[in-house]
Amino acid sequence: MRSLPLPLALTARLSPVVVLAAAGWALSSGPLAAPQAAEHKPAEEKTETQSASAPSTSTVSKAYSAAPAPCESVAKKTIGSLVPGAKTAGKEIPSTDSELRRTCSWNALKGYDYRWLDVSYEVMESEEAARKSYEEHTEKKSGGGAVPGLGDSAYSVVNLTTEDKQQTREGVVIARASNALVMITYNGSDFESKKAPSTDTINKGAIKAAKEAVAALESDKD
Repeated sequence: MRSLPLPLALTARLSPVVVLAAAGWALSSGPLAAPQAAEHKPAEEKTETQSASAPSTSTVSKAYSAAPAPCESVAKKTIGSLVPGAKTAGKEIPSTDSELRRTCSWNALKGYDYRWLDVSYEVMESEEAARKSYEEHTEKKSGGGAVPGLGDSAYSVVNLTTEDKQQTREGVVIARASNALVMITYNGSDFESKKAPSTDTINKGAIKAAKEAVAALESDKD
């Protein structure tokens, strides 16, 4: 099979991901530039609310003290399905604080099909801090919608980008469970057709990984 030149941005994506370690938190690991337009809008809207009349308390609400091992958070069978050809062990990205922030990546080019999956955890000092960070992340990733039944609150969005006529579709799921955030980034391209996987394929894949990652976090609860 002849090899195909990858678009410049995707070539950079396949190089060592040291920049993720400096960031400490992989907010978005898409291979291309900033998303052009959000495509996925779940029917349910974000429903998380906080009562203004709730009594104040000096006790910090904190269910998690450390991030779980991200490379063990998604089943090998799921990795094989979402990222065909990838090593199921994944690659953990060095972190500035591995107790609180951890990320694992899987990527593979099988034939002409390219897939990338990131699973990231961030544990914060309180539930309120995690709630605030969750809201900030979802505001930046506008155009998506709520994912019911995932953590305390969850949000997903899918975007399509095109570079040098090559499409890439990326899905992001952000979930909050108490004082921890879980972020999934899942994307793909087809270098033969220059098309991207469907919105449904990417969205369902990202949500499936998110459910397993959140379950792994909750099973590791203090």
